[in-house]
Amino acid sequence: MKKKEFVLGIECTAHTFGIGIIDILKKEEGEKAIIFNKKNQFKNDVGMDPRKIQEFHIQNFDKILREAKEFLDEKKIGFEGLSLISFSQGPGLGNSLKIAGLVAKTLSLKYKIPIVGINHIKAHLEIGKMLTKFHDPLFLYVSGVNTQIIAKDEFGKYKIYGETEDIGLGNLIDSFARLAGLDFPGGPIIEKLAKKTKHYIEMPYNVKGMNISLAGIFSFLKQQLKKGVNIEELSYSLQETTFAELMEIAERAMAYTNKKEFLIVGGVAANKRLEEMAKEMCKIRNSEYKSFPMEYAMDNGAMIAWEGYLNKDKAKLNVENLKPENYINIESEI
Repeated sequence: MKKKEFVLGIECTAHTFGIGIIDILKKEEGEKAIIFNKKNQFKNDVGMDPRKIQEFHIQNFDKILREAKEFLDEKKIGFEGLSLISFSQGPGLGNSLKIAGLVAKTLSLKYKIPIVGINHIKAHLEIGKMLTKFHDPLFLYVSGVNTQIIAKDEFGKYKIYGETEDIGLGNLIDSFARLAGLDFPGGPIIEKLAKKTKHYIEMPYNVKGMNISLAGIFSFLKQQLKKGVNIEELSYSLQETTFAELMEIAERAMAYTNKKEFLIVGGVAANKRLEEMAKEMCKIRNSEYKSFPMEYAMDNGAMIAWEGYLNKDKAKLNVENLKPENYINIESEI
């Protein structure tokens, strides 16, 4: 009889504190392998204030931790029945990463469970592969901070083929929403407003090979808001312009790498218009696009648990040197 193997993952790189648990014996069943995935998310109208986010996590992380414990106890597993604990070690906000590390290391020490620190970006990519059954896709990673085109190179190592040269798309959208007096996060609100019109306002379009620049669009939006330009038309034009830029560099990267599978990961992946444009691009390139539940495309504990399993050979009982790595990228080794 096979020994049961359960991996717990803790995500806390920015405004989300999440815990996910994966039953590794069910890994071939995709989403069914994820037996627990809950999170708390910081929300306010002033954006990403690291100190306020840290205060929120300190005051609220125990709620998710209790839910995870109750779930494990009910399943007759308990924390002591876990085979591995993984946590988001970076990149991210230092104040948030410290919370993830502290909770994970405390559980590891108390229950004597091996622990491994995880590259948050790789976790986004690998959970997408696991859920879609894709073999070797090109990824568009779009979140608050990150806007990157990523794929494995000929040596099997993840490589950044294109990215934003200034601000991330999620940050741009949230900043525009804040300027317009809308709630945080702004993405879902901007998407709803954009559906109310088809009137396009020409905006700066800045593609440089497989890189893009978005700061000019933010300056333009700021000017247009001061002039009293219709916010629905600005929302529509913002999406159409930036998503077109993303599809241009993604298509160029697919041609360069000869990839035939395309995945979008990160919070902005929830946008239906972006998904629609991705499908159109893949149809032209005779490539395959798949989506997966947005619960796993956004920051969550399940992706950290899965990436933990993939890195189980690096796990150890010693928690020393597992310090936050704020600025690593996909090409960095933790």
